[in-house]
Amino acid sequence: MSNQAHNALCAWSLTISNMKLKLEIKGKTYDIELTEFDEKVKIEVNKKEFVFNQKEISKEKRIKVAKSYLPQKRDFKEKEIKSPIAGIISEIFIKENQPVKKNQKLLVLSAMKMENEVISDFDGKIKEIFVKKNQKVKKDQILLIIR
Repeated sequence: MSNQAHNALCAWSLTISNMKLKLEIKGKTYDIELTEFDEKVKIEVNKKEFVFNQKEISKEKRIKVAKSYLPQKRDFKEKEIKSPIAGIISEIFIKENQPVKKNQKLLVLSAMKMENEVISDFDGKIKEIFVKKNQKVKKDQILLIIR
């Protein structure tokens, strides 16, 4: 965790017995509710509850709970795009070394009489394509790599 993220987690000190808030980090919203009762503190994040005795809430535990809900650091070097289901590649819209944008259609996978679009979830460049049109693929088979 970066010092900036660590400081953002530890910099607040509030004295409120009940609080609801929404926290947005990189486009993902977290519903957070803090409740104090019977010498206990309940922290609820997106419907997942954590209850602590007030005497037991150390700085380390607060950081551990907060870290569990931070988005994972993303490796921007390469990402394998895998087949979500078994099927046949019916169309390929990209070529190796081609730049792609987030939400761009990469290929179409036909399975069970349905066409499933495989979409890029980030900007990048096609490093390698492992499939060809009309090729059968298995679930979780690597289709291509984006860097």
